[in-house]
Amino acid sequence: MAQYSAQLDDVFVALADPTRRAVVRRLGHAPTSVGDLAREFPMTLPSFMKHVRTLESSGLIRTVKQGRVRTCVLNRERLGLLDDWLAEQRRVWEERTDRLEEFVTDERNEP
Repeated sequence: MAQYSAQLDDVFVALADPTRRAVVRRLGHAPTSVGDLAREFPMTLPSFMKHVRTLESSGLIRTVKQGRVRTCVLNRERLGLLDDWLAEQRRVWEERTDRLEEFVTDERNEP
């Protein structure tokens, strides 16, 4: 569980930044070169590469170098961590709201 939590924390940290979320969104359409991705953001290439390294270290993307071109590819399996966590949170909160609804609508609780 601790390893799962650390991995999930890495994903949330990576997605906490709007630039990195935009990169993930863009890569959801197709693999893209770092140069093409960087052109979409008002920052220097070295600054942009920090975002790429953060996404890569979190496991959300991987990069493949072919010649002089480095291409970023979204790791959709890593997004599964978020899906699993969100599904668990949804289940917990649905159970809680169901119990609250039962309590509120239970006629025995009326004065």
